[in-house]
Amino acid sequence: MKFLSVAEIAKKWGMSDRSVRNYCAQGRIKGVFLTGKTWNIPADAVKPERENKAKFSDNELLNVLKEQKDMKLQGGIYHKTQIELTYNSNHIEGSKLTEDQTRFIFETNTIGVVNETINIDDVIETSNHFKCIDYIIDNAKKSLTGLMIKELHFILKTGTSDSRKDWFNVGAYKKLPNEVGGEETCKPEDVATEMKKLLETYNAKKMKTLEDIIEFHQHFEKIHPFQDGNGRVGRLIVFKECLANNIVPFIIDDNLKFYYYRGLKEWNNERGYLCDTCLSAQDKYKQWLEYFEIKF
Repeated sequence: MKFLSVAEIAKKWGMSDRSVRNYCAQGRIKGVFLTGKTWNIPADAVKPERENKAKFSDNELLNVLKEQKDMKLQGGIYHKTQIELTYNSNHIEGSKLTEDQTRFIFETNTIGVVNETINIDDVIETSNHFKCIDYIIDNAKKSLTGLMIKELHFILKTGTSDSRKDWFNVGAYKKLPNEVGGEETCKPEDVATEMKKLLETYNAKKMKTLEDIIEFHQHFEKIHPFQDGNGRVGRLIVFKECLANNIVPFIIDDNLKFYYYRGLKEWNNERGYLCDTCLSAQDKYKQWLEYFEIKF
């Protein structure tokens, strides 16, 4: 029997490579098999009928992320987003796990360590961060609320050494004053009021722009509502809100950390610093979408 590649079948059927790979992974093409990571498809395979199911949203990227998440598909934009967002966001906050170790945890739920010491909290928070991304995909269409933000913090910090400290308040606003980068943040007794005001102002805008989302992020980080985990929760919110408003999301690479922090600090003096950093990160995500043939 003659077998064809994904690209050959895609050309024959007049569809994208990604759609053919999805059909293979879903078992909708008879006789296919994998050689390594390459699909082999019978030359006489019949093109599957399209399923008439309601779309999850009007955002094609969100539909693809939801579909690939539910399929547990590896090698697509969902898989790449999980690795890149988790690795970079954690690394910005001091995690010592490498990108390869992050990928290994996601793909195998194990970690290989040779001649090095690994912080258990780094592993737990990495695994938890994967769950946070699933949560924002599933809830992307819902309005942003205080309860949702607290849930993200609860998912992220559950099982860590911090969660065993009575004063830490996992999944709830901070009890003790803290600062970030030497800058004062909102007092614990004022956090609930300031977060309510921030959310009301933000949600009053029917059509959010990228700058609206970035502005919310800056204000959120200035309030710093949690004892720890504010940066990661904040960046998860940004990703969710981009999906909710049909805006191409972005991931702040660890190598943009300096510019990102400068942008947050100088927001009131020069908004361009943070906006330009986010736009640069967005351009990179757009390249991934082009590679995976996802319209944006």
